[in-house]
Amino acid sequence: MKLVLITKVVATFISFYLFSFSLQANINQIVVGAEQVEQYLPELTGKRVGLVVNQTSAVFKEHLVDVLLKNNVDIKTIFAPEHGFRGNHDAGEKFDSSVDSKTGIPLISLYGKNRKPTLATLKKLDVIVFDIQDVGVRFYTYISTMHYMMEAAADAGIKFIVLDRPNPNGAFVDGPVLEKEFRSFVGMHTIPLLHGMTVAELAQMIKGEGWLTSKNELNLSVYKVKNYQREMAYHLPKKPSPNLPNAHSIALYPSLAFFEATPVSIGRGTPFPFQVIGHDNIHIGDFRFTPVSMPGAASNPKFMNVSLQGEDLREVVSHGLDLRFILRWYNAFAKQETTFFSSPKFMDKLAGTDKLRKAIMAGQSAEQIKLSWRAAIIDFMQKREPYLLYP
Repeated sequence: MKLVLITKVVATFISFYLFSFSLQANINQIVVGAEQVEQYLPELTGKRVGLVVNQTSAVFKEHLVDVLLKNNVDIKTIFAPEHGFRGNHDAGEKFDSSVDSKTGIPLISLYGKNRKPTLATLKKLDVIVFDIQDVGVRFYTYISTMHYMMEAAADAGIKFIVLDRPNPNGAFVDGPVLEKEFRSFVGMHTIPLLHGMTVAELAQMIKGEGWLTSKNELNLSVYKVKNYQREMAYHLPKKPSPNLPNAHSIALYPSLAFFEATPVSIGRGTPFPFQVIGHDNIHIGDFRFTPVSMPGAASNPKFMNVSLQGEDLREVVSHGLDLRFILRWYNAFAKQETTFFSSPKFMDKLAGTDKLRKAIMAGQSAEQIKLSWRAAIIDFMQKREPYLLYP
């Protein structure tokens, strides 16, 4: 009997090892849209090109800008989203248009006075290429920038190309579906908080559902990721923004970002943003950390130079939308009769509804809250089906 048991254990181990090896092999074979240069280069050759790119726009070990210049593509303009072309601006930090010091190409800010370029700027272009790594969360502003650039391209009558990249949170569809009255730059589309779609799939949905305000139909072209499946684990080769430095922070981001509307720190101004939770007076846990000024990531973080105590989540396994964190801290504040949602309007913008905040304040459990948006999630899953590119 022992020999049979040992044989079964060994067989199970070998099977698991081979499955893991096979999965890793598939991941290693992923080819993002931007790396398929020979496929989309004919659409750019001889054209006046504008790029919506940032530090994540990598083609193997080079930047997309450098690759296209080597291929004699006429890049007229680079459009920069939140955090800038180099990804070195704080969250929410406005920045002006300028010129790229390396290439001399004009840089137009999409996170300053204007969210869209002028029609005069776009009339100098024939095509716009969008290549930015997203993290699959509705309030991450890159998809809002893509939406506005799609509208601008349609208005100008020029082509819009999306070079797709995997969604590191692609396995999850969860959270409240945005209600139109809460529409803002941190939530423009009637989709769940975690939508499980890539930027190319979203671009197709934005066009297909008629969410663009332009009177003209957008000429849209997308380039898929090769060898990709939605539920594959995917670790980004570059951090998508200054405060999402690793895969763990990206996994916790949809759950911890709500704390931005509270007096609680989630580690901005530390080496581990979106991986810790802490406060100066109300404590859960015994982990201590002190936020400091970190220009380019958090110049003026919450509780700067103040010792905080709370939870260290760097070893906590959590995926998707985990409401336990915010419920636990809300209850701790409620016991002290201290205001938790210090910015209720911002909380509602992040959630895309005021129902989540009100449910938390009413003492509902995570299970009750998630049940409240289940029907809307099912409707969304059906609506998104025609636009999906991957199994």
